[in-house]
Amino acid sequence: MTPAPVIIAIDGRSGAGKTTLAIELAATLRNHHKVSLFHVEDIYPGWDGLSAGIERYVTTVLAPLSRGEAATWVSWDWKNHNDGDPRVTLPAEIVIVEGVGAAAAAARPHLDAVIWADSPDGERRTRALERDGDTYEPFWDQWASQEVELLAADDIPQHAHVRVLNRADGTAPADALQVLTYLPELTTALVPELSSRRGLRLLSERLDASPDPAALFQALYGSSSNAVWLDSSLRSAGSAGPGRGTPAAERSRFSILADDGGTFGQSVLHSSGVTRVTAGCATANVSGPFFRWLETVWGRKAVRGPEGYPCDFALGWLGYLGYELKRETGGQDIPSDTPDVALIFAGRAVVLDHTDNTVWLLALDAPDATDWLGRARAAVTAAPKAGGSTRVELPAAHDAMPATATPDAAAPAFAGRDSEASYKRKIAEAQHQIAEGNSYEVCLTTTLEAEVGALDPWAAYLALRRRNPAPFASYLRFGGLTVASTSPERFLRIASDGGMRAEPIKGTRRRAADPDTDAALRQDLATSLKDRAENIMIVDLLRNDLSHFAEPGSVTVSRLCEIESYATVHQLVSTIDAILLPGAPRAEAVAACFPAGSMTGAPKISTMAILDRLEEGPRGVYSGAIGYFSLNGATDLAVAIRTLVVQDGGDGEKVKLTLGVGGAITADSVAQDEYEEIRTKAYGVLSTLGSPFPD
Repeated sequence: MTPAPVIIAIDGRSGAGKTTLAIELAATLRNHHKVSLFHVEDIYPGWDGLSAGIERYVTTVLAPLSRGEAATWVSWDWKNHNDGDPRVTLPAEIVIVEGVGAAAAAARPHLDAVIWADSPDGERRTRALERDGDTYEPFWDQWASQEVELLAADDIPQHAHVRVLNRADGTAPADALQVLTYLPELTTALVPELSSRRGLRLLSERLDASPDPAALFQALYGSSSNAVWLDSSLRSAGSAGPGRGTPAAERSRFSILADDGGTFGQSVLHSSGVTRVTAGCATANVSGPFFRWLETVWGRKAVRGPEGYPCDFALGWLGYLGYELKRETGGQDIPSDTPDVALIFAGRAVVLDHTDNTVWLLALDAPDATDWLGRARAAVTAAPKAGGSTRVELPAAHDAMPATATPDAAAPAFAGRDSEASYKRKIAEAQHQIAEGNSYEVCLTTTLEAEVGALDPWAAYLALRRRNPAPFASYLRFGGLTVASTSPERFLRIASDGGMRAEPIKGTRRRAADPDTDAALRQDLATSLKDRAENIMIVDLLRNDLSHFAEPGSVTVSRLCEIESYATVHQLVSTIDAILLPGAPRAEAVAACFPAGSMTGAPKISTMAILDRLEEGPRGVYSGAIGYFSLNGATDLAVAIRTLVVQDGGDGEKVKLTLGVGGAITADSVAQDEYEEIRTKAYGVLSTLGSPFPD
């Protein structure tokens, strides 16, 4: 008896391309494995024999194969309409079974993975008749009715690990294999395929150019359904950017532009314990914690950056982690109407170096890499040069936060989850929890929402970045979901060499147009004992978070409560550094710090439970993290604040806009001051849209 094989079933309605997919997938797998292939159609007893055929297939073929035994079965003679010759299917390292009912309920206990192949009804009939000609056409309706009956009683697609939209363009086998490697059930069997995924070669080009990043993004990715722009708008907007050598300049040096196109392109959505990975026409559902999945695909150094390349991003995953991912790090399970994670895998990208005025084109070596490099090079050359004024119109002191304003007719009308009174009641409850010893800082947030008939997220983001340039600005597009952020705050960086850094912001004052007033506001922040206390509490929390996977003694605070000024606010910023313990799992190191302590308060776990009760709803993208996980083991993530989330329902549905705002509550917080702080933080986004803060 041989060891039990790995059995992969390919199921689907007739004409969905199951047979071709199975044959081509088996041919690819035979590069590294012994593979057996079984077609269920060979055992159906006639045109009305779907149910009986499934029973024969399970008992005489699948059951012995799953035990590592040879399967002896009787074929069906379709010409003479009776039993044909006995046949034998030998077990192998991998067995692929395909056909209608291959993954039926009776079969599933014997299977390691299920692929459901699908295609439009009209195409399926055409393909099936082209394959089998006149012999099938008289029986199409008879057979189709059996398929309908089977699927009504047994929803096989819902049990599939992988779903393939088979367009019959030759892409399905490669796409299916790419997502199969993510299934835990196949990890051991597909070690050679996993190894080849890690043995990647990076191609690169360096161009002396300073193209306008918005124009370049639109030229390359304007029509991409999924695309990411990690936009250092603080730097790219022009000469008014931060001075060379300052912390803000370090954060503002690079912009990254990418989509999920090309040979290696993939997208990932995670919600409530299920990670959905899509590569081309194939999608895999992987159950389990997201950070565990992340550890399997990121953290090992799969590539090295090009010689002389100064950025730590060397292709990989880009997107956001939503706040509700806290369920994996000690928080409660709160469902959200946006995915808990949305990422793309970029097998090619453009990186702008705003300090050296250079452009780097990066692509994983693939058949389509040379063509893409040529198109990207041409787009860089054709793009207008970066420039323009960074001047931002600031409000005068007396009208910085207008209590009432008549919005333009087209401006979104936001409503708050909390009224002023209810937010102040929650502040009082947070202070009660502090007095009871359950927390010593509660980062209380609320949500503003609006519905509009239409909104152009791209135009809104361009207006946001002009009005409020920030080192961690970003524009993320995932189909009908868009995230437009002008975040100034770094959550966590882990460099490829293991250096770790967190830079929490606690303490905010608005900017004013009058220089004397503006200076007074800055001085007020610098001398505020309350704001300093808030910041130091979070610094202490992050020192603890980093220490879980840091070399002992390496955690240091290199900056404490320093002021950084941005277009619309002054902020109090600290920097905590550490060195990652050699061999430590990098995804777990990220999880140990998530969500950002500056958005929870401290101690983190007990305070998150308090927040769940007080806030009475999910935060979604807001106060999660935005950034990248690079193939060289590096990550750089910003806190998702100053962030507008746009959900386009399509089909005439209204567009939903969401903006989260909040502030840290301590024992000596003044309710009115805290309420004014959330108005200040909302101002940059709301004023750009022409919207007042809701009453």
